Formats: sequence, C-alpha cells, structure tokens
Amino acid sequence: MYEIKDINLAKSGCDKIDWVKSYMPILNSIYKEFEVTKPFAGKKIAMSIHLEAKTAYLGMVLRAGGANVYMTGCNPLSTQDDVAAAMASKGFSVFACHGESEAEYTEHLKKTLSCCPDLIIDDGGDLINLLEGECKEYGKNLIGGCEETTTGIHRLFARMKAGLLHYTMIDINDADCKHLFDNRYGTGQSTLDGIMNSTNLIIAGKTVVVAGYGWCGKGIAMRAKGMGAKVIVTEIDAVKAIEAWMDGFTVLPMDEAAPLGDLFITVTGCCSVIRREHFEMMKDGVLLANSGHFDVEIDKEALATMADKIEQRKPNITGYYLPDGRILNLLAEGRLVNLAAGNGHPAEIMDMSFGLQAKCLEYLAKTAGKLEKKVYMVPREIDEEVAAIKLASLGCGLDRLSDEQKAYLDRVD
Repeated sequence: MYEIKDINLAKSGCDKIDWVKSYMPILNSIYKEFEVTKPFAGKKIAMSIHLEAKTAYLGMVLRAGGANVYMTGCNPLSTQDDVAAAMASKGFSVFACHGESEAEYTEHLKKTLSCCPDLIIDDGGDLINLLEGECKEYGKNLIGGCEETTTGIHRLFARMKAGLLHYTMIDINDADCKHLFDNRYGTGQSTLDGIMNSTNLIIAGKTVVVAGYGWCGKGIAMRAKGMGAKVIVTEIDAVKAIEAWMDGFTVLPMDEAAPLGDLFITVTGCCSVIRREHFEMMKDGVLLANSGHFDVEIDKEALATMADKIEQRKPNITGYYLPDGRILNLLAEGRLVNLAAGNGHPAEIMDMSFGLQAKCLEYLAKTAGKLEKKVYMVPREIDEEVAAIKLASLGCGLDRLSDEQKAYLDRVD
C-alpha cells in the first residue's frame, strides 16, 4: 500500500540506502539486536520524518524488530522520491511525494495514521497535532511516541502546559547524543552544503547573519566562520548572545544586521524573524535561507507583496524583484534548506539520533501503560548506550573508575 511519485525510481533509492548503511554502525548494531529480540512484534509504527535514505534505514531497523511500519514525510520538499519508491518496493506502506501541496501533505499524514499505530515517530509535531484534533480515532492504540526536533518539542510542551497532551512522548531532541551532534555538527554542515549546492557561490568573505544561537545556530556559525565568513549572530536570549560574543561573533539585533548581511540563515523555530522592515534595508543580491522546521521564519508573504516580479532563477532559488531594482533571493521556498536543497545531515550524525529513536521506541513498548501522559526526557542509560556503541565503532575506549576513585567521589566528609 503506497502513494508515491513513481515506483520505477526504486533502484536509485535502494542504492542510497545501501550507501548510508555502510556508515551507520549504531543502527547496524541495533538491527542485529532487534532481529533476535523482536521488541515490536505485532505492533504498528507510524513515522512522519524527512523521508530520505537515513530515515528509510531506520524504518528497516524497526521492521527488523517485528514492526509493521507506515511512513510519510514531515515537509513537502524534503521527501526524496526515489527513496520513497525504494521503501514501497520493500513492502513498506509509504505516503509521500516531493513537492506535494499542503493538502496532499496533510492527507498523507492522515493515511499514515489510519493504521491506528501503537507507536509513532514525529518530526515537527504534525502527527500529534492530528491525533489531538481531527484524527483522534486513530490514537486508540497509541502507547506513545518520540519527537525528533526542536519545533516539535516546543509544540509538545505548549500542549502539555495547556493540559492538551493526552499521550506519552519522549523528547529525542534534547538528548545529549542528539542536540550536541545532530543539531550542531549535522545542521552546521548540511545547511551550508544545501546553500552552496544551490547557489554555487563562495562562503569566504561574505557576511553571514545567523538568526538564533541554539545548538543549530552554533553549528552554522562555527562552520561559516571556518569557511572564511564574517558572522553576525542575532538573538533574543541575553545569555546565548553573550556566548556568541565570546565565541568570536558580532552580536546585533536584526534591524542592524539587515543592511550588512550577504547571506541570512534563520534557525530559531519562531515566525517572522526576517520581515518587511528588514527586506527594505537589505543589499541587492542577498541570499535568504532557513534551517528551522517550518517555512515561517522568513516572511515570504510580505516579500511577495513587495516584489514587482517573482521568478525561479534556478532550481531552489526564487528571485524577488523589488521596484528599486534590488533582487532578494529566497532559497528552497523558505523551507529547510539542508533537506529541501540538499541531502540532509551526514549519515554518521543521523546514526546517533536514529539510534536514540529506535531504543526509545523499544523503551516505550516495554513500559506500555506505566508512564504518564506527558513529555519525558530520553533515559540516561539509552543516551549512554548509543554513545558507547558509537565510541566502539570509532575504535575509542573509556577509562573506568577504580573502587578507590568511586569511594572518593562518594565521600560525605
């Protein structure tokens, strides 16, 4: 059962999956474990996550654990059609097409949930939003689920605070093996990769304005600086702003950064970070990119109202021609530039995040009926297990405390 672009694309997608498998030792280890233990035997798992090769392999690991897996995307532009075809050819239920409309995207989410899953993986909160709204009937079997990204976690905590969260969810995003590596090193590399692939322009010498200095912003700023850019950080958090300053970056409000930047990258999880008054001050030819989950950080509706003409200048670059002759260039329609215009995070990075996903779903299956309807952090032992597998794959080892050292640390005098 599938709804995809073209099943004949499967061979290319299978090649991509086989490639990333070679660089995902954590998932390879878990795959072998799950083949024996079958923690998801008889269970249905619904996944809404960027549908590309690394995600596909996670789905295969869950199926090795006995699950029936139903997959869809979490962004209309991040689905890779050949990967979707590959999963369909392997017998997975897949509902996703690159470039689908918002209505089609929502319909695919609903079809994925219509299996009445026992467990879910959400990326951005769209599955939970439907389960708590018009698709409540599909949540009757739900034990719980995992949320992958910052935006989805914000939505979950808002629901929990308002008393509107009725399911058990695990916060994958804030686990150490996720945010310290995926958000920082993954987003840092893949964002600039997507921008460079789209524009074929140099980073060195440009003034890059990074909006937001969370873990994703830190990674982007670090990589841009390493490639020779002059980096300006904008922030609303005073502590993060000081950290950016001490990391060697200029810190300004967006009102002051707007006339200076050549490349703007938003990564805040909030809306209207770059808006009309900022567009009015920008240089001719600037590049506007977003690495936040939803396409709301750059106010592209306001930009459209300012333009005399809008045209596709090349794949993933839309030019907005302003009355004064300036052209402002929006990358990937303001959606996640690293996925909509690139291949997403490196396989070695997603191996850690998806190792957490697999083990936390196993944890939920084992603790069914014992947890409250709220957001939980990843259990520390799972974080450490994933880190240990990664270290072993790298040929690294750890020191161990001696009995004398343990006694010293536990002393009370």
